[in-house]
Amino acid sequence: MEVFNTPSKVIVTCYRRLSPYLQEEIKELGFNIDRSFATGVALEATVNDCIRLNLHLRCASQVLYSLNAFQAANPDELYEALSEIPWEDLIAFDGYVSVTSHVNNPTITTPLFANLKVKDAITDRIKSKKGQRPDSGPDLYRTVVHLYWQDDQAEIFLDTSGEVLAKHGYRKHPGKAPMLESLAASVVYATAWDGQSAFVNPMCGSGTIAIEAALIATNRKPGLLRMNYGFMHILGYDEQIFFAERRRLKDLVDKKPTAKIIASDIAKEAVEIARMNAKTAGVDQLIEFHVCDFADTPLPDGPGVVIFNPEYGDRMGVHSKLEATYGRIGDFLKQRGAGKRGYVFTGNPDLAKRIGLRASRRIEFYNGRLDCRLLVFELYSGTKRDISDAPR
Repeated sequence: MEVFNTPSKVIVTCYRRLSPYLQEEIKELGFNIDRSFATGVALEATVNDCIRLNLHLRCASQVLYSLNAFQAANPDELYEALSEIPWEDLIAFDGYVSVTSHVNNPTITTPLFANLKVKDAITDRIKSKKGQRPDSGPDLYRTVVHLYWQDDQAEIFLDTSGEVLAKHGYRKHPGKAPMLESLAASVVYATAWDGQSAFVNPMCGSGTIAIEAALIATNRKPGLLRMNYGFMHILGYDEQIFFAERRRLKDLVDKKPTAKIIASDIAKEAVEIARMNAKTAGVDQLIEFHVCDFADTPLPDGPGVVIFNPEYGDRMGVHSKLEATYGRIGDFLKQRGAGKRGYVFTGNPDLAKRIGLRASRRIEFYNGRLDCRLLVFELYSGTKRDISDAPR
């Protein structure tokens, strides 16, 4: 089975509500999207195309290449169908395979059992052809196979990513309650920042939003920070294609960016973590860090973006300290942000009212399982507070 040059259905997954930003990334790479949905997109591509997708995409989670779709009413039928696939052409007999799945079938109570049947079908087939079965386990650093099984409809994929793409590889020091990198990149995209004007991130925490902004401004793709993918462990892999694409990534980097990126936090430890993460990402020289109260964050003159990601607190609780903080964020944007666009990312709508400014848009995101909004504020000189929006 030759997959590197054979087109098939490819599913590129992402976290919920990131699909619009993922679609734009894929279109910019020149691919045609056949279908989009809440957690990803479908297109047609080869595994060599999947190499490009894996190296370029900021908002993706996995790039899945379809091997076969079939009917399976129960685990035995699943095993039989999978046993027909020539796994010996895809996975080395002395290799390592792991199985992931998304399963909703009435004949099983846990997806772990479905994973076991997939693993057995693969290793039994390879042993029957090669006389030795590959090792298997939960680690995703070698060949990864993904099963989608809904009722009696099943589809089996090669996961060409392996470890999730949503983590971009630079955050060796996560800090307190960090935002996932793919989410942070999508939030930067949602601001419609031009990559040239000022980008200011007070209350930066471990620096993920500011770092993603710097990576976007310099056109540094996630593939520059990673050297292991699932596609590397499929038989027929040509490493020259990977290294050629990686060289193209290096050529795409803007070595003379003009953007002014500023990140601040009142916690010295948080700023040090952000600096270390930025250094790992290769953008530490592009971000101006400050240890200060957010109200003292320097704001360059002219247009740009000011974005906050404050604590959310307990959605149902009363937080006088956080209420005061959100009120001060509103004061900061009103008094110092004229001519810029202000953004506040929050998962607490009650606290959001304390900002005291009327949002022109509320862009929906999820942070983990928490329903969040990116509030957009157009900051004109002389903006008036809407008191009805902010009960005191």
